Amino acid sequence: MKISYFGHSTFMVEINEKKILFDPFISHNPLAQEARIDANSINADYILISHGHSDHIADAVSIATRTGAKVVANWEIHEWLQKQGVQNTHPMNTGGKWTFEGFTVHCTVAQHSSGLPDGSYGGNPMGFVITSEEGNFYYSGDTALTWDMQLIPMLYPSLDFALMPIGDNFTMNYDHAVIASDFIKCNTIVGLHFDTFGFIVIDHEAAKKAFSDKGKTLFLPKAGMNFSIEKS
Repeated sequence: MKISYFGHSTFMVEINEKKILFDPFISHNPLAQEARIDANSINADYILISHGHSDHIADAVSIATRTGAKVVANWEIHEWLQKQGVQNTHPMNTGGKWTFEGFTVHCTVAQHSSGLPDGSYGGNPMGFVITSEEGNFYYSGDTALTWDMQLIPMLYPSLDFALMPIGDNFTMNYDHAVIASDFIKCNTIVGLHFDTFGFIVIDHEAAKKAFSDKGKTLFLPKAGMNFSIEKS
């Protein structure tokens, strides 16, 4: 699968020629700005939003309006987007599953908070398991380490990779992410939600070593980077 990283928790995965954008936060993202990424240059067929915080939804309305992408989010965010003029939405909620064009989304538990940029209620945060003929992966969303993660391999025993926050302070740190990778039985992890702000700056070498000591791989992409992860 082809993956593009735009900094913080914003990335795009291409599946069956469809571009799936996660948690678009670019215009006010210092990592994206440093990499000279323009939100207006990003095209998407789908936008998946894990929760309502501005560092995950800031560019959702503008990109969805410009591209016509279908936005997948919880019910409360779906209603909020409709009020912002985004009509092509698909509401979901924790535990739900839906098949779109060539891939299936299963919404998982994420332990975090969720409020929208205007202060309105953002509903429960979520993660996503994406399955397709081209591969399967887990995007945890902003979350603490939770026992619920152990349910994932019961349903999806063959994850090719997982994207998880490692920056601490607002989410789990990289040591907890190592435990999370055991829970989900996945040894290839892409780190997210790190280095964007002073609160979440990490020691890259220490983070990688925490994973390598357990026979796992932690990949720390830079904003603007394109890479691929093959189906295992």
